[in-house]
Amino acid sequence: MNKARLSESLRELPSVDEVLGQRTILPGFQSFPRDLVIAEIRCVISELRDDIQRGVVGSEVCPISKTELNEEIRRRVLVRLADTEKPSVRHVINASGVILHTNLGRAPLSENALASIREVSGGYCNLEYDLIDGRRGKRDIHAGTWLERLLGVPAIVVNNNAAAIFLTLQELAHGGEAIVSRGELVEIGDGFRIPDIMTRGGALLREVGTTNRTTIADYRGAVNKHTGALLRVHRSNFQIVGFTERPELDELVELSREIDCPLVEDLGSGCIYDLSPHGFKNEPVVTNSLRAGVDIVTFSGDKLLGGPQAGIIAGKAKWVKRIRENPLFRALRADKMTYAALDATLRDYQLQRWDEIPVLRMMRMSIEEIQSRAHDLAAMLEGLPAEVDLVEGQSLPGGGATPEQTLPTTLVRLKPQAGDSADSLQRCLRLNDPPIVVRCEDGRILIDLRTVFPGEDVTISDSLIRVLQAKTV
Repeated sequence: MNKARLSESLRELPSVDEVLGQRTILPGFQSFPRDLVIAEIRCVISELRDDIQRGVVGSEVCPISKTELNEEIRRRVLVRLADTEKPSVRHVINASGVILHTNLGRAPLSENALASIREVSGGYCNLEYDLIDGRRGKRDIHAGTWLERLLGVPAIVVNNNAAAIFLTLQELAHGGEAIVSRGELVEIGDGFRIPDIMTRGGALLREVGTTNRTTIADYRGAVNKHTGALLRVHRSNFQIVGFTERPELDELVELSREIDCPLVEDLGSGCIYDLSPHGFKNEPVVTNSLRAGVDIVTFSGDKLLGGPQAGIIAGKAKWVKRIRENPLFRALRADKMTYAALDATLRDYQLQRWDEIPVLRMMRMSIEEIQSRAHDLAAMLEGLPAEVDLVEGQSLPGGGATPEQTLPTTLVRLKPQAGDSADSLQRCLRLNDPPIVVRCEDGRILIDLRTVFPGEDVTISDSLIRVLQAKTV
């Protein structure tokens, strides 16, 4: 576009006051606050100015009139205003087969947990109020009682597991050393590294051994007058195989007793229900570590536990008490909604209502149930402009838990007709309402119903029918 034509097109852009003064534009705006409407009009005018300068709007081939500009402004502003009414954090259908999908919020909460959150957060609650004595109480008691029953030791709750290990080392090894194997210095995602979190707590990490081999002699040789704790980190998101060695837990327990220093184990994933009958052979159970003599165990609430985001610190009473009294505990403590959800989740464990907890239900789900639902979904998709069939596949635990372990599943596989692509269909499903997240491999969409709630099967079918039929129009 030549400069004269560009200047002319830019002059056609109305001012904010001109837009507000047009009666034909006002309908649809009146239900929104004036300040918000003005802000969105400014944004749209700025967008259109950029579009004109880039030749996207008002090119020499296809010039745009002032009337058309006004209508385009109205259309875009209405879209933006409608978006302001949509929540930023939205419900998503997870058809990826990744049970603890970190980017999708990890563990979905149980109905009991959701009901408890609604009841507690919709009004006042006894978060720190003793209803019997009528005095101030402690929030720890709400989840602490159930945790002690389930784990057999005292426990406290902070806002996530990184905070749990940070606070633990800040109290037990601040100004001293925490001895840890080089093969356990993990990165937990998004660039956050366990060593960085630990050292921020004021502990000096004393690395021993090598990446693939660390012995109890390495730990013993590193002990000195500055040793504040022995540290063991569960390698929950990777495996080291081949020529490897790692001290047995009972060896570390024995050494910690000899040197009179606490043994801290970061289990990360937080498995308190034995998953070995369901194919997970190498995931440590929290109670096993505690019974073996570990002084403090830390783990997440929103991974294999199946509860809300939380960090749980459990272990011997004298160490838990010290950590609880650390001034930083208040800065890292959990809120009433976390306690409400965690309390409800732990009650489900205590009452052995395994299938009430979505994560456990998904992991325990039989291949026969998945096959039956997959057949039903495929039948609903018959007649669409796409190839639909069923194939065997693997579901993933996700969430940095049980690396290299999978669960057998049946996938609904869908290949769009010629002229369309799986990537395009995947994007359309992400932009659907509600958004649907699927896998895409070898030019095909893969739908794993293990992570789809039963009531969502029809929503997936209806969305696919609508999207695929729209593409053929």
